[in-house]
Parts: sequence; structure tokens; C-alpha cells
Amino acid sequence: MLRITEIKLPLDHSEDALKSAILKKLQISADDLISYSIFKRSYDARKKTDIYLVYIVDVKTTQEQKLRDRFQKDPHVKPTPDMSYQYVAKAPTNFANNLANRPIVIGMGPAGMFAGLVLAQMGFRPIILERGKAVRDRTADTFNFWKGRAEFNPESNAQFGEGGAGTFSDGKLYSQVKDPQHYGRKVLNEFVNAGASSEILYINKPHIGTLKLVGIVQSFRAQIEALGGEIRFQSRVEDIDIQDGKARGVMLANGEYLEGNHIVLAVGHSARDTFQMLSDRGVYIEAKPFSVGFRIEHPQDLIDRSRFGDYAGNKTLGAADYKLVHHCQNGRSVYSFCMCPGGLVVAATSEVGHVVTNGMSQYSRNERNANSGLVVGITPDDYPAHPLAGIDLQRRLESRAFELGGGTYAAPAQLVGDFLADRPSQNLGKVHPSYGPNIHLCDLSESLPDYAIAAIREALPAFNKQIKGFAMDDAMLTGVETRTSSPIRIKRNDNYQSLNVEGLFPTGEGAGYAGGILSAGIDGIKVAEAVALSILSK
Repeated sequence: MLRITEIKLPLDHSEDALKSAILKKLQISADDLISYSIFKRSYDARKKTDIYLVYIVDVKTTQEQKLRDRFQKDPHVKPTPDMSYQYVAKAPTNFANNLANRPIVIGMGPAGMFAGLVLAQMGFRPIILERGKAVRDRTADTFNFWKGRAEFNPESNAQFGEGGAGTFSDGKLYSQVKDPQHYGRKVLNEFVNAGASSEILYINKPHIGTLKLVGIVQSFRAQIEALGGEIRFQSRVEDIDIQDGKARGVMLANGEYLEGNHIVLAVGHSARDTFQMLSDRGVYIEAKPFSVGFRIEHPQDLIDRSRFGDYAGNKTLGAADYKLVHHCQNGRSVYSFCMCPGGLVVAATSEVGHVVTNGMSQYSRNERNANSGLVVGITPDDYPAHPLAGIDLQRRLESRAFELGGGTYAAPAQLVGDFLADRPSQNLGKVHPSYGPNIHLCDLSESLPDYAIAAIREALPAFNKQIKGFAMDDAMLTGVETRTSSPIRIKRNDNYQSLNVEGLFPTGEGAGYAGGILSAGIDGIKVAEAVALSILSK
């Protein structure tokens, strides 16, 4: 097949326009065209008066060899790469007769889910241990807490439970990680197999949405179990047995011990008790940069008009997003993070007495507000140089946010106009905050370090020049956003194992090797392959 890039068509193009554009580009007749499929569809909105769609298509034709010769110097016509996934190993028939042979996966977020799925597909029958509940029970706990109908549950919330933190997000399935082996295509295909719309295979910036993710996560579980895998919920790993620099098994909080010398660590970025346990056991960990800040909310139609002009509301374009960055005079960078068009700001804490915000959207993205993180980059130079110091900083900020919110899990909040004028907010404006259980108006300058407050105050007017109205007085800031990424990295070698513990395979966002559902899934697949090869080499 041939892959053609940069086919540009109007937003309202006819059904046969793409086929006509393919024939014109290749200079062939309709009889020579066997079939074509859309590999990617995006849009170019740099000129709001002239927004158009941009396609990448894969074409099967009777004239392929002639066309390869004719277009060999054309960068927009190339052979379609082989993106099919190839398994690196297959478990022996009698592999699972010895329970200790089976790999243990700690965590059922995206990294653990894909590590477990691929290991199961290769016949290794993994045992997956998830500290939280199954996704539907977890969803009920989380939504009831958000709506003020239930107490906070530190083991069943927006961070802990089947599906991981990505379940309560926009369900974004795009990443900037380099992926020369096309693992990302495997991830997308598996999501489609699990019930996601096939459009995620080709639309730019695909997303699924929280409610759809719930059913999809259940489908992943069913596939793993059908292939001989085992998933245990409410099974928190209290300790990892390490002897002579080798992983030997895990101890659960209920006292049960599971023997295993291949342990996948996919705990997510909020498993702070696990990180402490690993540090106490001498597993090599180092501090890494992360970011802190607020969530900012605007009317979604303001963002739509700013990005799309008269095309705002176009069904093909959908709800507009944005990506912003500003380099400040104090040396800090402020940037938008995890932008959720037509979404909600949600409570994302995992510890009692802490307030943390995040953003999520449903598939429709039809809530009245747009929100994103507005965060400031920090590095280990900003806090004492020990591996878990970033976690200490997160906890201090989250505990302070809890106090500023009144000690009820209400989030501290402030209008942008008041924040820029350095005065506490007294009343809401036109933008109604979406955070639940509740918000408490206050002075957010007390919630973050001075350098972060100064940077955000400098960045807001700069962003207003790019998106008119971004610094509108009534825009809403809600604090605090601290879980942008893991504050640690559990370093690993070229075989994906811990630097100093053989048989321990750190993966995903919590280990510092991913940042979102897609990249975590990719990393989980790579680790699954490494585990399989390691098992077979014994």
C-alpha cells in the first residue's frame, strides 16, 4: 500500500471529495484504485477564516510499483509502513503449573492493564494486584464523593482502582513520545477491540471520555481473565520481598504472601506509601521534575470563538482546545496541562485531609466550561535533595489547599481578576465552577510557593494575547493541581528492570516513564515483552 500525506480539503467537503483528491494526487483512474482508508484526519486552524481538514490516507492500487517509482522523490507519497504488532514470545504449554513462574503485575492502570493484557496474550497468565475496587464500584465511590453524598475513601477514588487515574480524565489517547515500533497502534487497536469507537484510529487527538472508559476497562479485564490471567481487587501490596538484590515475591496488606520473581510495578503516580516502602527496601529511586499550579475554567464558547472564529460550533471540529506556554522573567515556565474541552474540574485526592484537582471530560465534551491545568515547572533544586522530597512538597501544598478550602474537601478558588489584583474573591462571576464537592472563595496566593504565584500572574496576561479573554476577570482558578506527573523516577536498565533489583520491572507514569494513557500503555507493552523474554531466559 501507499501512504499519502497532506491531502487538504474544506471542512464541508462532499463524500467523494477525498477519493477524487487521491486520484488527482496519484494521477490514476478510478479503475486503478482498489481501496483506501483514512490513517489520520486533523485540521489546520491557523487562519480562523480558512480552516480546513488535513488527511493522511493509505491506498491500495493496481499501479503500486509504477507509482512508487514515479513518486520516489515526493515526501508525501511513501510505502505504508508495517504497523502490525508481533509478539516477542510465547509461554511454554506447562508454564503456569508452577504459580511462582507467573508474573505479578502491581496496579491496574493503563500501564498495568496493557502489561497484563500482552502477557496474557502471550500465554503467561499474569496475576494482577489492584489496591482499589473494580471500576464500577470505584466509579460509584468517586462520583458520590464528588457530589457530596459519600465520605472520601482513600482506597477507592480518582487515583486508586481499576483503570487507574486515566479512567477519570478526558480519556486522551495521544502522546508526543517517539514510537518507531508503532506500539501506540497496538494500544489504539486494543481500545477499539474493547469497545472504543474506531474513529480513535484516525482522528487527531482522539479521546474516549470517562463513562465510556468504564465499560472499556471492564472489557480489558474480561479479555485478560479469558486468557488465564487473574485480577484481584482490594489487594494492596504492603511489601516486596527482596533477597540478595532479587525480587522474590510480594506481601499483601491482608497478610498473604505471593511468590514471584518477575514483578511489574505499575502503581501510578499517587502510590506514595508504595514509594516509601520501595525506598525503605533500598530500591534505587531519584527525584525528577514535575509541575504544580491550578485549574483554570472559561466558558467553552469563548475558547471555541477564539480558536475557530465563525467556525465555532462546527460538528467536525468539535469543542476547541488549546496548548499554551510562557517563559517567565524569574526563570520559570508556565504551561497549560491536560486541557479538557467541555469538561469538569474534579477532586483527585488520594489521601485524607488533602485537596487535589484534575480535569475530565465525557465523550461528548458538551459541558459549559473548558478547563485545563495552569502549572509551573519545578525541579529537585527547589526542595531538599532526597528522592521522596517532591512527594513531601506535594503533600504540603495539598494539605494547605485543604485548610484554605475550609477542611471539608471543598477546593480553594479565586476569580482570575482578583488573583491578578492580589485580593481575595468574595463572589462568583459569570463562570460557574464545576468542581465538586464544593469550592471556597479565598486568596490563592497562599496556596503555592511565591515563585509559582509570580509566574502564573505573569503568564495570564501573556496567554490573554493568544486567546482573547483568557485573563477575563470572571475566569475561575481552583487549587491545587499537584499530580501532573510522578515526582520520582524508579530507574531501570536496558532490560527494563530496576537498576539494583533483578526481577522488578518499573513501568508507567508512577515509575516516571509515561505521561498519559497512551504513553503508559506503550510502556506497559514494552515491559511485558521484557518480562516474557526474561522468563524464557531462565
